[in-house]
Amino acid sequence: MRAERTKKKKKWLRVTGIILLLLLIGIGSYAYSVYTSLTNAVETMHKPLDRTKSDKRPEQVSLDSKQPFSVLMLGVDERNGDKGRSDTMIVLAVNPQLNSVKMLSIPRDTRTEIIGKGTQDKINHAYAFGNEEMSMKTVENLLDIPIDYFVRVNMDGFKDIIDAVGGITVNNDLDFSQDGYHFPKGQIKLDGKKALAFTQMRYEDPRGDFGRQLRQREIIQGILKEGASLSSLTKYQSIFSALGNNVRTNLTFDQMNDIQKNYRSAAGSVQQMSVNGSGTKINDIYYYIIPDDEKDRIQIELKTHLDIQ
Repeated sequence: MRAERTKKKKKWLRVTGIILLLLLIGIGSYAYSVYTSLTNAVETMHKPLDRTKSDKRPEQVSLDSKQPFSVLMLGVDERNGDKGRSDTMIVLAVNPQLNSVKMLSIPRDTRTEIIGKGTQDKINHAYAFGNEEMSMKTVENLLDIPIDYFVRVNMDGFKDIIDAVGGITVNNDLDFSQDGYHFPKGQIKLDGKKALAFTQMRYEDPRGDFGRQLRQREIIQGILKEGASLSSLTKYQSIFSALGNNVRTNLTFDQMNDIQKNYRSAAGSVQQMSVNGSGTKINDIYYYIIPDDEKDRIQIELKTHLDIQ
């Protein structure tokens, strides 16, 4: 009897060992598949610039040393035969010591000098004239801060990213309709098409671009929340595919790892900054004018957050 029990025990140990081995192989294959898909997506997304650092920095920012850094997010409306305009321009100033992010949405009609073109024009035209680099330099000149990195998103494909994470939940503070969709007040679930309509509405909002900026922030926070959730692990292939097809950035894979490791807690506190200006027409063209004292206020707030003297 004892010999039979010992035999059965050894049999179960062998079966258990085989099951554990299969699980380890499965987990290892899954992890390798995730890693491979991620690195392939990042390689596709990566678009280096001619410069290694901003002219407004004495040396390149060190993510490994947890230095504050800035990112320019460009939402580009690409069209056939036309690179489009950067209709969405958002500056993120990230400070890991303060565990917070300052988020500034620049009105697309802002009149400013286009650096490299030598003309006064709408700031969103900088992308049409000189892609990401001219956009970065123009924003640097307007805000008097270094722009360390850029992330460009094809807005038409923006909906693919949201659908890839399974949709997002946002807090809507204004009841309105746009592009055939109705958006009631309160928490609402959005798929990609609805989210695009949600951010594009401008004219029904009495707050104008400021209201649009608030909705953009809700969308970004919604994507970050869903992308970081455990449920997104099962959707990694579609997420990485959507990112690879619609996002370009000068951030490398190692830099993204440093940000995830050293700055993750800062993403929990995103503070929206506002821009106070007024619209006017010059030669029958509408522009948004930011007064000098308002520019000074914004510049000081961003410099303080980035620890720039």
